[in-house]
Amino acid sequence: MKILGVIFDLDGVIVSTDNCHYLAWKRMADEEGIYFDRKINERLRGVSRMESLEIVLERAQKSYTAEQKQALAQRKNDYYVELIKSLSKADILSGALDTFELLRRRGIKIAIGSSSKNTPLILKQIGLENAFDAVADGNAITHSKPDPEVFLLGAKLLGLPPENCLVVEDADAGIEAAVAGGMRALGVGSAAGNPNATYSAENLAKAGFETILAD
Repeated sequence: MKILGVIFDLDGVIVSTDNCHYLAWKRMADEEGIYFDRKINERLRGVSRMESLEIVLERAQKSYTAEQKQALAQRKNDYYVELIKSLSKADILSGALDTFELLRRRGIKIAIGSSSKNTPLILKQIGLENAFDAVADGNAITHSKPDPEVFLLGAKLLGLPPENCLVVEDADAGIEAAVAGGMRALGVGSAAGNPNATYSAENLAKAGFETILAD
């Protein structure tokens, strides 16, 4: 089936907020006396905030009530929002803008498919709030990746069947979500080695979209 739409994950594909996430989780964990490092942070890629919190709390020395967990997640998010307010167009990752331009020229629709509830703020910070035909994010879904809900919503908003869509992801959970949704997937960054990815590249600059669209 011909690719008529491309759905991009946001964090790690178009802009890198990994360090912002790490610093926010680290600050919250340190305040709670919970061990947290970058290796643990890697496990949080493409995972919802509350599911990420459960991973962080694996090292906790005490148990938390549901109410306390909500408060921890909110505290982390407050720290994260502080950090992403410093993002700008300069933080857009290599190859992203050229890729959008190429796809536009080819008549391919583009969308965001991100589990993050901060997607609107991030897009505004980097000047891409009006760059996409559709935005599906954590504010509109119930299940996070590897559930395919966010990508299926993205395809629906584009008015395309899943089989005509390509997902671009840097997280294994995102690749699994794309496959579960019946879509092809381009794995970049940390997901470049995922065996379930249809295509792989170090980043968007090296993705070779001309070749992918010709398949």
